[in-house]
Amino acid sequence: MSRFDRLEFDRPKTHAQLDARTEHPLQPRQSFRDELHDEKYWLKAASTERRAGLHESALRNYSRALEMDKSLVDGWIGQVQMLIALEEYPEAELWSRKALELFKNNADLLAARCQALCRSGDLKNAQASGDAAIAQPGLFSYPWVARGELMLARGETIDDYCFDKATQLDGDWLVTLEIGTIYLHYGKPAKALQRTRLAVEKAPEQVYCWYRQGICEVALGLLAAAEKSFSRCLELRPNDPLARRDLDEIRGNRGYIAGWFRRLFRFS
Repeated sequence: MSRFDRLEFDRPKTHAQLDARTEHPLQPRQSFRDELHDEKYWLKAASTERRAGLHESALRNYSRALEMDKSLVDGWIGQVQMLIALEEYPEAELWSRKALELFKNNADLLAARCQALCRSGDLKNAQASGDAAIAQPGLFSYPWVARGELMLARGETIDDYCFDKATQLDGDWLVTLEIGTIYLHYGKPAKALQRTRLAVEKAPEQVYCWYRQGICEVALGLLAAAEKSFSRCLELRPNDPLARRDLDEIRGNRGYIAGWFRRLFRFS
């Protein structure tokens, strides 16, 4: 079984995976489907699923694309980013290093390694990788996202500057939304909500933006606002399982859901 096959199966479920909209168990790969599509198809499918918050599915499809063409640097970057989203930090760092053997000094891969190292608590090596990412020629958004995370991990106060720089370089709503998830990871729900609301403003038709806004609002105890956000998810996607679950929990037991999220994200 190849390394990329192993990425796809028998992965333990975590809360991050549930909030990444991956409640349903993985299905065995249907190889005949792979034969019908090329690497560009799977790369596009991965991007679409990432934008829906389907990180596990996105990881599978980045892996499919790389099985067909190992030279797709976007596939390597996306795979590492999805491993980070799924809280597989040591594995993300390992595969960022392997990718850098193929694409030496690639700014986004260096940034991905910086982010994985931050999550693993290795701030010294994260600093080195982040500095190298910023130093590469050209203007890239992701190195500034990683630098902002490093500032948060180190308790420094210029994270906003770094994240603002990232969104200036790339106005994609996903960049703004993923900055919000970083703030929530570091126990800053107010800043997370601020960034997430900007993503909602940019892409009000995106279910994932509304869902993440609801998560931030619950973390802050803004349950009425969260109820509206999850309800909006269901207006856009009536069968969305996570929005339905969280909306039902809010309506059924407001005190429980607030405390649950606070314990989860260690805000209290």
